[in-house]
Amino acid sequence: MFKEMLETIIERTEGSLGALIMGTDGIAVEKVLGQPGVDANLDVAAAEFTSLVRGAQRAGVDTGLGALRELVVSLDEVVLLMRLLSKDYFVVLALNSGGNIGRGRFELRKAELILAKEFAV
Repeated sequence: MFKEMLETIIERTEGSLGALIMGTDGIAVEKVLGQPGVDANLDVAAAEFTSLVRGAQRAGVDTGLGALRELVVSLDEVVLLMRLLSKDYFVVLALNSGGNIGRGRFELRKAELILAKEFAV
């Protein structure tokens, strides 16, 4: 089910390099990477950016502003969209610099709604 969901996100979002479901421990639950995503070591990048997700989660709680829902990291070559599925899991979509960020955000939100029950604690 997870692999099919990630494949759908990639197919529907122009400029997609890959998509992953990650644990906040930095371990991928599932991943679907196109060749450009493999070449760019996106699975390694997603694991590295897990620390940003954990930090943003803490900052939201510590400041009383609420739980983290989404995080966007824009780099020279890649944009990473991260959407929380639960406090312990999130989905990552990597786009090339010209990718459709709006469509990517929409697809991640749809995935969150569909997968929420799978990651409920």
